[in-house]
Amino acid sequence: MLKRIESIPLPFFIVLSLFLGLAPFFPEPHLVEKIRMLVNGELIKPLDMFDLLLHGTPWVLLLVKLSLYFRKGQATTA
Repeated sequence: MLKRIESIPLPFFIVLSLFLGLAPFFPEPHLVEKIRMLVNGELIKPLDMFDLLLHGTPWVLLLVKLSLYFRKGQATTA
């Protein structure tokens, strides 16, 4: 699985995180709303949990990609 993530270019994860991770943008990003609900203890509906998973997955993948990127030292060989 990590090899598959390594093979996908970093800009793909950035675009995926910005568009799917934050959509819909108005009145507030959906991920922000779901995290606020989680912190307040209001995240109890299965649909809301699914929304958190759906909108949070691109950000988790981006973090995994960045950690693999920096762990290999590719960022320091510019």
